[in-house]
Amino acid sequence: MSVLAEVSGNVTAIGYGLAAIGPGIGVGIIFGQGVQAIARQPEAYPLIRQNMLLGFVLTEALALLGLVAPFIFQNIGAA
Repeated sequence: MSVLAEVSGNVTAIGYGLAAIGPGIGVGIIFGQGVQAIARQPEAYPLIRQNMLLGFVLTEALALLGLVAPFIFQNIGAA
């Protein structure tokens, strides 16, 4: 006799919470390393800042995809 656990409630909130850990760590690394690079080479500030912001935007895009994906794919398993 097998017992199956039933999960009730909104599981997508837990999924997004776990998915937000990666981009959170990524943003921390991007800005931490960017500040360190600017401290080492202040004359390269414009290029470093541009690359930091580009990395930040791409990382946050992944986080937003993680937020939107459960709403898009919520009815796939219900069929």
